[in-house]
Amino acid sequence: MRNAKPLPNYLVKRYHGWHATEYAGNKAWFRRLAEEGQHPRAMVISCCDSRVHVTSIFGADQGEFFIHRNIANLVPPYEPDGDHHGTSAAVEYAVTALKVAHIVIVGHSNCGGVKGCEDMCSGKAPELLETTSFVGRWMDLLRPGYERIREIEDPEARLRALEKQAVLVSLDNLMTFPFVKAAVEAEELTLHGLWNDMGTGALEEYLADEDRFEAV
Repeated sequence: MRNAKPLPNYLVKRYHGWHATEYAGNKAWFRRLAEEGQHPRAMVISCCDSRVHVTSIFGADQGEFFIHRNIANLVPPYEPDGDHHGTSAAVEYAVTALKVAHIVIVGHSNCGGVKGCEDMCSGKAPELLETTSFVGRWMDLLRPGYERIREIEDPEARLRALEKQAVLVSLDNLMTFPFVKAAVEAEELTLHGLWNDMGTGALEEYLADEDRFEAV
């Protein structure tokens, strides 16, 4: 028997409130989205962290972004091995089916996944080294980034640098996908890396020519 229970009352009330206000006031728009399908201009890959809200940051409406979220906003390298690859599937669909013009990687401050990676790589979280740890095996993707910043002495600066490395590792891995590389070289697709300080609201953009992040 499937273990599924009724929604909590607070979610039911919020749904009815949304349906009576936002939906009721924009019925034609929602029906158009449903009938015409989606045509997003950009794919956004962000963290699962509940505090990350990319549609709010950019004031986006329904249908504007194709959004994929995972732990620490990571993109794995291209591995066509017939296994299950949720992030890779999302990237493939965005580029080959939706023909998005942009892929935006959004990292953020105080990322629990990135902190877990640092703890794992520095020997402080042996449980993440277990083969049974889904989080640990996922955060293995960030090990190359950790190796680049491990010598930073200040703990806060080191963690912030690793959060930005998560963005850079993802940008590097995106270019291992043949269809991404082809679209970028044909100037049909551009890649972007961002880091958001949730406490201050600051947004930084990665400048590849200068190999640094700069305030937007």
